[in-house]
Amino acid sequence: MESKLIKYLCYSFLLSLPLPCNLHAADLASSFDHPQLGRVAGTEIVAFEQKRFDQARFQTSALQEYNLAQAQLVFREPPRIMEGKRTRLWYEGAGLSGLELIRQYQSALVAKGFSVVYDSTLDTQANAKTGDLILPMSENVPRNNRSEYVFRGANDSTVKSSTLKRADASGEIWLSLITVDWSQADDTFKTVQGAYLALDVIEQEAMQARVEVIPASKLQSEIDAAGKVALYGIFFDSNQATLKTESAPSLAEIAKLLQANPTLKLHVVGHTDNQGGSNANIELSKRRADAVKSALVSQYAVAEQRLSANGVGYLAPLASNTSELGRAKNRRVELVPF
Repeated sequence: MESKLIKYLCYSFLLSLPLPCNLHAADLASSFDHPQLGRVAGTEIVAFEQKRFDQARFQTSALQEYNLAQAQLVFREPPRIMEGKRTRLWYEGAGLSGLELIRQYQSALVAKGFSVVYDSTLDTQANAKTGDLILPMSENVPRNNRSEYVFRGANDSTVKSSTLKRADASGEIWLSLITVDWSQADDTFKTVQGAYLALDVIEQEAMQARVEVIPASKLQSEIDAAGKVALYGIFFDSNQATLKTESAPSLAEIAKLLQANPTLKLHVVGHTDNQGGSNANIELSKRRADAVKSALVSQYAVAEQRLSANGVGYLAPLASNTSELGRAKNRRVELVPF
């Protein structure tokens, strides 16, 4: 009787948190639901991958095209690029629809404090290009027990997508949902009649407090020794140029440096990693430098003529952009006297 009750609970509650049972016998070996998200009842895991630190792009606007030359999706507005612990799951839902999978997740997660950032099914600007979302799906696929083409081989008119996020004191969680429908089973693609869901999750911890704030005296000594100083205590959201409040301590030290040296003038130089196009990164780095200059002038009474804002994108890296550690080192603001 007890085992029947547990089985009923496991399959009756949509997106339930893990229960003391393992009734998903068909799940891919060594795979598991994301503990904060769960699953839709009646689905099974057919692909799984988890990395301690990785990067993912999250759709925030309608898809325009798939750029074949750059092998990259192009949206009306740049996607959010987030970094952190990454979990990728593919679910198979026999007899279900992609719309049902998205709506079940949205309903359950909004109740848990998530907000819907984007929903292709409600976007009047979404068009037939929505199907291009599945073009990259056969590249770098997670470990799976189906075909790597279960998404790319589907009818692209059935593609639906949604992005959700939740932010609190511990950090942010971003979630991408992409679904496709199969109207009938297909032995070649190892699919069933039903729907498939690609779930991509980034958990971004609040890491800013770990970054050392360089005091004004050390800023001066590094400039004297190297002719410049790199700052990692100035923070922006990914792909954004709005200063975070956590940047205040570093800005205050820059102001102290300038106050102690009345003749000192500084180039504020923004640097990025190589994620995204060259022109976009140069423009982003310039806007970030402008934001630093503006804050120093408006909030710390620094004379505007003592500062010059410049952006060089990823043209002056300090490390290789092939690893996250290298990219993190390249994302910085530098102060250079002029």
